[in-house]
Amino acid sequence: MLSLVTVVALGAAKCPWKTKTSVLPVKSSRTVIPDSADQVIFGLRTILTEQSVAKGELLSDTAYVYDDGSRLELHRVNLTFRTSQGLKDGVLTSRAGTYNQRLSRLDARGDVVVVRDDGKRLTSPQLVYDQARNQIFSDSAFTLTEPTRVLTGFGFESDPKLTTFHCLRACKGVAPVNMPVK
Repeated sequence: MLSLVTVVALGAAKCPWKTKTSVLPVKSSRTVIPDSADQVIFGLRTILTEQSVAKGELLSDTAYVYDDGSRLELHRVNLTFRTSQGLKDGVLTSRAGTYNQRLSRLDARGDVVVVRDDGKRLTSPQLVYDQARNQIFSDSAFTLTEPTRVLTGFGFESDPKLTTFHCLRACKGVAPVNMPVK
């Protein structure tokens, strides 16, 4: 009797309508959250100050905190520049960036765009905003579009307002010229 029960149990286990299909776990191609981050922040908002005066507002979709909170790896960066009176006068956006709190320095990477309220627009694959020196610079290609001219080249140094702009290599400019009519 015992052998008959075992055969029936094994036969039932092999029935096609009663078998379970095993689902294998899908393996991710990359790690979603780096395992060495001290902290992960979703929706980062921090005020950049200089001698207790707000000089900017840094926003990020996601921030990974490293080195005891002194280095932030950012995704979807948005930095709003402020005047000494606290008024917005420009915005920097990029796909990624690294903010070093000890140096007060943002290294923006991936489709970096700086748009000033006076109509100037700077694009580059990478640039650095050094808050302590009040300077932005890069060694990458750039395009600076102003209302009256367009400058291109490789590498630049400037103040964040883009008023004292120095091109470093392969500098070219296009500007309209009014020709006198006789």
